[in-house]
Amino acid sequence: MTDFLDQALIARLEMMVAALAQVEEEMAAGGDDPSRYAELGKRHSDLAPVVDLYRRLQAAATDRADAASLADTEPDFADLAREKAEEVAELTSALRTELNPADPNDQKDVILEVRAAAGGDEAAIWAGDLLRMYERYAERHGFKLESMDSSESEAGGFSKVTVAVKGRGAFSRFKYEGGVHRVQRVPRTEAQGRVHTSTATVAVLPEVDAVDVELDLNDVRVDVYRSQGPGGQSVNTTDSAVRLTHVPTGLVVTCQDEKSQLQNKEKAFRILRARLYQAQAEARDAELSGARRAQVGTGERSEKIRTYNYKESRVTDHRLSLTIRRLDQVLEGDLDELVSAMATKDEADRLAGA
Repeated sequence: MTDFLDQALIARLEMMVAALAQVEEEMAAGGDDPSRYAELGKRHSDLAPVVDLYRRLQAAATDRADAASLADTEPDFADLAREKAEEVAELTSALRTELNPADPNDQKDVILEVRAAAGGDEAAIWAGDLLRMYERYAERHGFKLESMDSSESEAGGFSKVTVAVKGRGAFSRFKYEGGVHRVQRVPRTEAQGRVHTSTATVAVLPEVDAVDVELDLNDVRVDVYRSQGPGGQSVNTTDSAVRLTHVPTGLVVTCQDEKSQLQNKEKAFRILRARLYQAQAEARDAELSGARRAQVGTGERSEKIRTYNYKESRVTDHRLSLTIRRLDQVLEGDLDELVSAMATKDEADRLAGA
């Protein structure tokens, strides 16, 4: 069995087999507590499908091994061995799916926030470079980008920028990008040619409908003001920019990219819903791994998920201990190898109960 299921997963499945046997024994014994019986019934319905698949997989694996050994001397068993190998593959896939259901947010659109962190002007320029990388990545997969909010830096790039990535499956492609992205390069503003280290933070939020999130409009304070450009100068003569403050949580969202106050308000509420949805999911699950705060950290150089080193033309993902020596292609949006590796790691971690 270890050629298609690792030892940790087998151990977890054996524990589920034992747990199901205990549940069935207690149910057979009966009892006078209806709530306990209902609890056992729920536990049984959770465990039984997984254990059934595991037992069928064990039987198919035994049949495959027997047919393969007989095929060496009896060619007629070769077809049976192939059939059983296909059955093993199908049952393994079904078992993994049962143990590790898809993320319910995977098919949602994304709200992507990129912010300059440590490094001053170079961090803002780097934030702009990251945004361009994600634009290219989105284009490769047929997603559309919508500008939500931005604050440009005088030196170029952005102090912060928010975009929506729209298209089926966008969240499944972008969800592993949340965190601190560190760059090591000679800035265009560096006269001495010295390598600097700067960071930008990325937050990836699933965009949700109004019905998906608990939001009382009475809890939201709406302020309007004139849009600001680099250096704080006003860029229009009307109060079109919108600031939303969610009073119970203190979350603040601003939006100023549109000339219409109504459009800015609508976009700001979309961002606020996404942030609240993330916070509410975090509170329900008591898991910080997908939360915006866990993603972005403080932005310090030591808190990084990935390093982009220009001198060595390499990209290192520190979560994977994976280094790719084709920086130019990655910056042009070729992120599939990194994203696929993270998806595989995430699946393995969840299957192992990590």
